[in-house]
Amino acid sequence: MINKQAITGFLKTLIVTHLCCVALQGSAQQQISLAGNWKVKLDPQNAGLQQKWYTQKFEESIKLPGTLDDAGMGKKSTLTADTLTREVVLELTRKHSYIGPAWYSKEVQVPSNWKDKDISLYLGRVIWHTQVWVDGRAAGSAESLSVPQRFDLSTFLTPGKHLIVMRIDNSKQYDISHKNYAHAYTDGTQIIWNGVIGKIDLVSHNRVKINGIETYPDVKNSSVTLSVDLQNDLNNPIHKTLRLRVFEKDKKQVYDQKIALNIPPGQYKRDIKINLGKAALLWDEFNPNLYKVTAEILDERSGLQDKLATTFGMREITHDNNILRVNGRQIYLRGTLECDIFPLTGHPPMDKSGWLKVFNTAKEYGLNHIRFHSWCPPDPAFEVADSLGFYLQIELPLWSLKVGSDTSTCKFIEDEALRISKEYGNHPSFCLWSMGNELEGDFNWLTKLMLNLKAKDKRHLYTTTTMSFQKGHGAWPETDDDFFITQRTKKGWVRGQGIFNTYPPEFSTDYTNALAGMPVPMITHEMGQYSVYPNMDEIKKYTGVLDPLNFKAIRHDLQNKGMLNLARDFMLASGKFSANLYKEEIERNLKTRGMSGFQLLDLHDFPGQGTALVGILDAFWDSKGLITPQEQRMYCAPVVPLIRFPKAVYTSAEQFEALAEVANFSKGNLKHITPVWNVKDGQGKVLFNGVLNSKDIPVGNGIALGKFGFNLKNILKAQQLTILLELKGTTYKNSWNIWVYPEKVETGIKGIIRTSSLKNALVYLNQGKTVLLNPDTASIIGVTGRFAPVFWSPVHFPNQPGTMGILCDPKQPALSNFPTDFYSNWQWWDLIASSKTMVIDSLPALKPIVRVIDNFYKNRKMANVLEARVGPGKLIIVSMDISHNLDKRPAARQLRYSLEQYMSSGNFNPVVELNAGQLMYLVNEK
Repeated sequence: MINKQAITGFLKTLIVTHLCCVALQGSAQQQISLAGNWKVKLDPQNAGLQQKWYTQKFEESIKLPGTLDDAGMGKKSTLTADTLTREVVLELTRKHSYIGPAWYSKEVQVPSNWKDKDISLYLGRVIWHTQVWVDGRAAGSAESLSVPQRFDLSTFLTPGKHLIVMRIDNSKQYDISHKNYAHAYTDGTQIIWNGVIGKIDLVSHNRVKINGIETYPDVKNSSVTLSVDLQNDLNNPIHKTLRLRVFEKDKKQVYDQKIALNIPPGQYKRDIKINLGKAALLWDEFNPNLYKVTAEILDERSGLQDKLATTFGMREITHDNNILRVNGRQIYLRGTLECDIFPLTGHPPMDKSGWLKVFNTAKEYGLNHIRFHSWCPPDPAFEVADSLGFYLQIELPLWSLKVGSDTSTCKFIEDEALRISKEYGNHPSFCLWSMGNELEGDFNWLTKLMLNLKAKDKRHLYTTTTMSFQKGHGAWPETDDDFFITQRTKKGWVRGQGIFNTYPPEFSTDYTNALAGMPVPMITHEMGQYSVYPNMDEIKKYTGVLDPLNFKAIRHDLQNKGMLNLARDFMLASGKFSANLYKEEIERNLKTRGMSGFQLLDLHDFPGQGTALVGILDAFWDSKGLITPQEQRMYCAPVVPLIRFPKAVYTSAEQFEALAEVANFSKGNLKHITPVWNVKDGQGKVLFNGVLNSKDIPVGNGIALGKFGFNLKNILKAQQLTILLELKGTTYKNSWNIWVYPEKVETGIKGIIRTSSLKNALVYLNQGKTVLLNPDTASIIGVTGRFAPVFWSPVHFPNQPGTMGILCDPKQPALSNFPTDFYSNWQWWDLIASSKTMVIDSLPALKPIVRVIDNFYKNRKMANVLEARVGPGKLIIVSMDISHNLDKRPAARQLRYSLEQYMSSGNFNPVVELNAGQLMYLVNEK
């Protein structure tokens, strides 16, 4: 009997194989995609090798490229969102997880015209170690976290049917990382998936082939040296012709040469220098010009034998002392981190479309640089970065506190570094190379590793580590560093985390003193890290392999506490506050002469390491509604107008004075630029304006534009003013807010009792009086006031005050004489710094006049200003100091005035009643 099903299957295989080969007919290189159904078997007991699973056929099916997580295979998560535990809120939850060996098998049909060919198996990306068998015979192994894995199957695959079996082990092979934090191998950002992502191909070549082409541009001489790696697998030398062609944009051919070669058996390298002429197109962020080079092996009788192509850019990155240059022009890096954050798949995109979202969004928000934190992205990321003109920092998969201590780990890292160099070194976007993140250990080994790489490939700038907390390191560059990344030099802080909570707001200083004598370009490390409250609307986006139980648990906790209706306001208030802090961070950096840039942590959220929601964008690179791209580009762009001024809060008795300047890191000098400025009130009315002298603006920063000022004597009512500075005739402009209060306000309004004593307040309240209670902060039972929001994550770093700014209603009558947004801004600094936050969980449900947003790991009800009825009396209690040194603290004086005006009006009619016992939960008087 004829088996129709078998015949149908054979015909399908034959047709597919025929189509694959026909599609490549005329090319010496052919490939067959192995994407599709594979058989799979998990090996949690690691018994497969002993039981010779490589000879077996497995039952269960899986789609590759793909992962076990995609297939829903592995241990199913038992975590729930019922409780707000550290385990739940630490990171996104894998719906299924498996760490260990997994076996994959597939029958393949090798076409007859592949006889006597070199045949290799290509796996796009794997975690971590792979072994391959063909028809039960061991055919090789490979290990990498960063590059494709390739296996030479030439001696195993002949025309006909074969069984390919792969054993992929994603368990930890080497100790590369502290607590599995390195993003190349972690469940904190990407997941420790098992499978193959990217292409899975069988590739055939003739026995004489091109293994690779490395490109070494020489910008000064408008030339490029091609290092062509040839392979002759025959037993004798062979004469061939090597044809090299170079194409610029629009496929215009600019070079064509044929070179006669006598290729000996084995590997053979040939370096050829190509002159591109005086009109060579350079590559940078403004003109990301790419060249394509093709190399062909030609035979007089049989024609094309092999062909390989690559792209390159005429880009040279250098430095003279602390000035970073591309093609001789000074550049400034406006960067963020990419920590392998892809919440739907748990792994990076393996096609360009996924990376276009990342880079286009980053560019839209004014960035030109991305640092890949402790991992190396796949080729499509480089291709997109090349096309858009991004400067990339690549890091080895290393985040260790004991670097150099384990021989096998050192060997893996050394080999991985060479693999990365060979695989991705041609990309002009590959500019900076760090040996890892915040490394500690043997710096002699690190230096040797770096110098070996630098000796082999001078196309990049190198640094031993991205920041270090090891004593004697991290505060100044290592001797052989080409660039340096830190948060603090031996001379001072270079980011706001060490400043914003300690010093009153001022907008004049920069980090110049901390950079004095810096011998190489300096970039600020992980700038920002201001936590934003979770966006509950984001939960529905998680339709892939990861479950946002962290978000769900927070939502559940808020619901139990009756605060879910506040979740969006918490997110917007903490987020807009965070965006303001990022603005000041970036501007201080831009004002610093000799600074070469910054790396934000982060433009988008980092859902691992304690749910670190530090971005103005979410983990999907989508807006949270905090700031528009146009608003961010006012202070994060190639050209940024800036002003220096001494403080945020003024009185009407003062004169505002500012120094105007500009940071110009565009593609050239700006000619005949006229700076103009104006000042508007809250209704958009122009109160002051002026024009500064026109001038040419060279490339660089700290370029003075002039001074301007205005007298505030006519500002009779408290208000927020907006100062705008723009460069006339361009799109470049920037704005800042200041707050102006009357020099004198009415105090001592009759009918209001002011006291710092709860005991006294209760006496007056029982008499039906109106009381403003402002206890000494030492007596308040609560949390120490802190202006800046949670650093990074309240889960990862639990021992911090952990609040996230204020939330209020600017239209609340109590604030009608204290102009404010609904979130924290600079005029609140003195008040918050002189405060203790009240925890009001024990009180009846009430709406604070000024609420404090707690961190999402605790979700306490908190406040700085409350109103209530107490017996026959009416009370406002304020946990910020509005009683002392008011002549020197205009914001505190103005808030007190606003509250008293409210308390003396008919609008003051508190609804919620409190008793003495409840107030004693807030104030403890001894």
